[in-house]
Amino acid sequence: MAPTKLFGDLPSNAAANIVSFDLHIPTSDVDHMRNLLKLTPVASPVYENSLPDGGRHLGLRRDWLVEAKRVWETEFDWHVTCVNSNSFADLGCRRKTEDRVNSFPNFTAPIDDQLGSFNIHFVAFFSRRHDAVPVVMLHGWPGSFLEFLPLLELFRQKFTPETLPYHLVVPTLPGFTLSSVPPINHDISQIDVARIMNTLMQRLGFDSYIAQGGDVGSRVARIMAAEHDACKAVNFCLINRPASATDDSTLSKIEQEGVKRQAIWRATEAAYALEHGTKPSTVGFVLSSNPVALLSWYVAPTDISFAAKHLRIGEKYLTWTDDPLPLNTILESVSLYWLSKRAHSSLWSYRHTYGPNPIPHDDPRHHIKVPMGYSYYPMELIPIPISWVATTGNLVWSKIHKKGGHFAALEQPRDFMEDLEAFIASVWSRSAQ
Repeated sequence: MAPTKLFGDLPSNAAANIVSFDLHIPTSDVDHMRNLLKLTPVASPVYENSLPDGGRHLGLRRDWLVEAKRVWETEFDWHVTCVNSNSFADLGCRRKTEDRVNSFPNFTAPIDDQLGSFNIHFVAFFSRRHDAVPVVMLHGWPGSFLEFLPLLELFRQKFTPETLPYHLVVPTLPGFTLSSVPPINHDISQIDVARIMNTLMQRLGFDSYIAQGGDVGSRVARIMAAEHDACKAVNFCLINRPASATDDSTLSKIEQEGVKRQAIWRATEAAYALEHGTKPSTVGFVLSSNPVALLSWYVAPTDISFAAKHLRIGEKYLTWTDDPLPLNTILESVSLYWLSKRAHSSLWSYRHTYGPNPIPHDDPRHHIKVPMGYSYYPMELIPIPISWVATTGNLVWSKIHKKGGHFAALEQPRDFMEDLEAFIASVWSRSAQ
């Protein structure tokens, strides 16, 4: 029997059928991905993909895609990641993707839910302290558990299993990467996923916990806090604009800039979300057809004044960030989606956000009564002012950052860590004891 990884001892009262997991993608699957990259053509130059002024407001530039495809095909390797390109920063060699993932404790947990059976993957750091605070951190799209690994690395450097004040749980949401696909005979909603995530925490032996979320994870975390008594506090780094939020006259300068950014995002960038929300099947077929299509959709650049310094890189993984993420980080994440065959099954949340009958963050059913925290990152795609967030629940803690975007745990892991620790310290003693 292999020795337990550091921070990998499950709580003594965790369900017996939760088992450790190591990520291993067959070499044949990686080779197949590389062959598809070689075989997939890039569309010929036209005005829209080759704007003479170098702009990207009509979408992805062809020259960017050609170079990114070349790097992915010839220099990136899932098993040995070395990316060196004259057109992108020298990113050097990293540990094998799988070795890096497997250096953290990974698990799978079977969940029997009213929708059916799920196998939920999660990464976790478990403390040996009897008073450790359970915390579940939830990703969104096109994110995954990978975006939390730099954060966990900071906790690994700062604490030992004997001193860690928290149990840190990072699940993979149903339908995403390493978790199972939802049953095909039922729709699945954010309410269902909140219930499944709550069940996961209970099966780990936690009668009370704190939830944290961004993007899709923020909606799931909100429902957990509103509908499940075990969730004693919740922290967000994104919420959608409340319907009642109309007055921006009292906002700080940075928040006013964020409101302007929201308007531009809705006018120029939100089309992908509407497509996900109304025709996810169609998008899913396209994204599952070849890796280049997947990369193109995940990295679809935009051209807005507030993101001007990021235009040479692109939108979702980059324009939604403050500092451009390395190409290697993007290719690693897109490769995970491709190799896990989950591009098409990870779009379910959008029809409950951007479909005909969306569930808004300020839905009265999900008004937060437990303590709520909020971290404001200026390059978030829709940064919401603190006072507006407060209308959606019991806001007791907040912080405005001068740097950071949509993937805060990945971009600014130290700031994210400090916020998480400060929020927990401010609420746990009066929330869950």
